[in-house]
Amino acid sequence: MRFMLIVKANKDTEAGVLPTQEELAEMGKFNEELVKAGVMLAGEGLQASSKGARVFFSGDQRKVVDGPFTETKELVAGFWLVQVKSKDEAIEWVKRVPFRDGIVEIRQVFEAEDFGPALTPELRQAEERLRAKTSRLGSR
Repeated sequence: MRFMLIVKANKDTEAGVLPTQEELAEMGKFNEELVKAGVMLAGEGLQASSKGARVFFSGDQRKVVDGPFTETKELVAGFWLVQVKSKDEAIEWVKRVPFRDGIVEIRQVFEAEDFGPALTPELRQAEERLRAKTSRLGSR
């Protein structure tokens, strides 16, 4: 099972406050534990929303709104993508995150079988081809 561990933004992350050397070392150690356990698929920190944008969709219309965005508690500051046996295992990993404050939301990622018969063999093959291509791109 794959889960996205979503680090929620706060006033410091939105203000562009960078982690200290000690915090970076602690996070590096935690990430190393995830890798050694064979569960970490990806993980990144995100810049403040002031460097981002949102695209709103309404029918054929597209509206772009540049950041920053005010609702900090709804923003994402970073994430991990992990592959574990259960939600409980994901929770146990999150409990070990070296944060003193904050929120990490845990969300399960859809797998192909979750889509049932709507994901036809042809669509499944097309998806697998795309995943193979993106996998090669990521190894550059």
